[in-house]
Amino acid sequence: MQFLALAIVVQIFCAVHCIRNGRNNLWLMVIIFLSLPGCFAYFLFEILPGLGATREVRAAKQAAIKTLDPERDIRLARDAVETTDTAANRTALGDALAEKGEWREAAVHYREALGKMPAGDRPAQMKLGRALLESGDCGGARKILESLPKSASQTESDRGALLLARALQECGDADRALALYAEIGGRLAGAEAQCRQAALLIEQGRGSEAVPLLEEAGRRARKLDKFERARDSDMYEWAERTLSDLRNA
Repeated sequence: MQFLALAIVVQIFCAVHCIRNGRNNLWLMVIIFLSLPGCFAYFLFEILPGLGATREVRAAKQAAIKTLDPERDIRLARDAVETTDTAANRTALGDALAEKGEWREAAVHYREALGKMPAGDRPAQMKLGRALLESGDCGGARKILESLPKSASQTESDRGALLLARALQECGDADRALALYAEIGGRLAGAEAQCRQAALLIEQGRGSEAVPLLEEAGRRARKLDKFERARDSDMYEWAERTLSDLRNA
């Protein structure tokens, strides 16, 4: 009896999905007369392919691939470079290495890629600047990021300025870093600029000035979707804890 009820529910679900999504009416005959086998066929050919296009399924699929074969992207990118040593393939290898946190080697390939490109390729220079910064070469990163070509996009200009502010901070130029964080914080999405500015102020013993920045970070975090927030969850959790500590101090 329970099995029959379940079969009817599944048939109703598939029939409603078929009608609402404008599928071929022949599927209704398959669903009604073949019961669960017909529903399974409908799911396999009409529902399942559509699921692959959703953000959640794509993210789960990529996570599964990375878990099962974490070196896959790097291996494929190395093979591509060995086959054809182009700027695009070098950049792809740098990207794969950067994704794994292997910034020093990524910088090598980004530099090789730049050598194969026309002078003044801003995206490539930004990638090299970040790789140098993440690998501990703040001086090299600062030199590249300070000489970035101008961008027609304000957002891209601000992203470059954020990297430059980080390089300035690492190189000990705190005042200029704070000024840059403050300048771009109101324009960039997310709250990285606010969190980095707050952390630097706290480091200088100026915790009271960090409070409004951390409050703003919290407001922005609440407006993000779950994927955007999950991407920077450590940063937002730090901001929440630090704000609580400062308020209770």
